Amino acid sequence: MKRLALIFLILAILVLVPFLLLGDRIETWMSMDNTVATLRSTGAWAWAAGIGLLVVDLFLPILGTVVMSALGLIYGPIVGGALASIGSMASGLLAYGLCRSLGRGIAEKIAGPKGLAEGERLFAGELGGWTIALSRWMPLLPEIMTCMAGLSRMPLRRFVVALGCGSVPLGFTFAAIGAAGVERPLLTLILSACLPPLIWLVLRPVFFPKSSTHTNDKLN
Repeated sequence: MKRLALIFLILAILVLVPFLLLGDRIETWMSMDNTVATLRSTGAWAWAAGIGLLVVDLFLPILGTVVMSALGLIYGPIVGGALASIGSMASGLLAYGLCRSLGRGIAEKIAGPKGLAEGERLFAGELGGWTIALSRWMPLLPEIMTCMAGLSRMPLRRFVVALGCGSVPLGFTFAAIGAAGVERPLLTLILSACLPPLIWLVLRPVFFPKSSTHTNDKLN
């Protein structure tokens, strides 16, 4: 468990440092107006540029919620929300895939045999789904949790469902805010925080009935 906590801390530092060093520049460059102008400068490919920015948020200090709002302003709450959700999902899947592709041998060297076993137990169970769904609306945690889920070899089906429960409401919420021209009201934070767990509560028994959860996790 100590090794997992250390990995979490290292990942958090890697995500946080660029914002600490370039915070003012990022805030200026990624203002709503500048982001919209940047997307519109790509013409008919604005949708692809928006999705691309959300994906590279995994590696670069991109303000994902600003990009989602910009997509909503350009394409409206429905299409913009769908694009924002796709971008968020793609970013999560990329992080998961890259870390899972390291293989069990490398994962054991990074996390240690006991740490990897603990991570696998954590992310294969109920807590893993809750963690992925809830982390999508929190700062720093989306990239960290998806990486740790991949490293811990979280069952793919459980990961995708939990990721969708967090990414889709987040994408549509901020796209709607962007379309309405509202600057992140308290309602946005409440919806972003409450919808993922509610959706996970609904979908969890559908995709993972108690009688077959263990079997499904093994198959995935």
